[in-house]
Amino acid sequence: MNWAFLQGLLSGVNKYSTAFGRVWLSIVFLFRVMVFVVAAEKVWGDEQKDFKCNTAQPGCHNVCYDHFFPVSHVRLWALQLIFVTCPSLLVVMHVAYREDRERKNRLKYGDDCRRLYQNTGKKRGGLWWTYVFTLVFKIGVDATFVYLLYHIYEGYDFPSLIKCQQKPCPNTVDCFIARPTEKRIFTIFMVVTSLVCIFLSIIEILYLVGKRCRECLTAGHHTHHPMTNNISSGSHLMESSTLKRVPKCTPETPAPSYSSAIS
Repeated sequence: MNWAFLQGLLSGVNKYSTAFGRVWLSIVFLFRVMVFVVAAEKVWGDEQKDFKCNTAQPGCHNVCYDHFFPVSHVRLWALQLIFVTCPSLLVVMHVAYREDRERKNRLKYGDDCRRLYQNTGKKRGGLWWTYVFTLVFKIGVDATFVYLLYHIYEGYDFPSLIKCQQKPCPNTVDCFIARPTEKRIFTIFMVVTSLVCIFLSIIEILYLVGKRCRECLTAGHHTHHPMTNNISSGSHLMESSTLKRVPKCTPETPAPSYSSAIS
């Protein structure tokens, strides 16, 4: 494995992730990838060679192994890790696309031109939807593989003894799995870490949606407040102009009385 590439991928995705996303990445690369590379592959090893049946019938051993283990755990987990980590590259690619647009805009209109993005790594607009889509996709991948593991092997347990009646076995034969307890522990560990990653992704989606709704409500409140002030100031101006148009009331001179006019 190329650890330099893995480190670069981790640092690149970490740069644009939330706090929950950073925890998710730590769990994936430390508790899933590292355990898979260092321990799981060695525990399974050549599992078909270690699968023993108490019969010498040609083909019986292979048929029984294929019946109980149609897909190797190690290969299934390898596919799961590939599918669950690749969507994070979409965020990095989207940010790189924004930075390229910003660079071309500066080359075309000069360094003093208006920026297309205030912050190319800020989760707004299309980048926000890309980030949420990657979270939903990762939840679906982890949930699908957890279900497949349970459905294919009928649970997460490894019995020490397996009864096989498949043809061309002459009768019911006993087959034995190498290191069943150790394999059971690693299987449960990988399933639990997958469930923890699903939980963290759901929490991150709720956090992003809640934060976005709060920002929209705050922006709407700030927009409504200046409009109310403008309306109130306009009404005050109309009242003052109306008062200016009203003529001042001058007291009328009383008419002279009739008696004073005769005298």
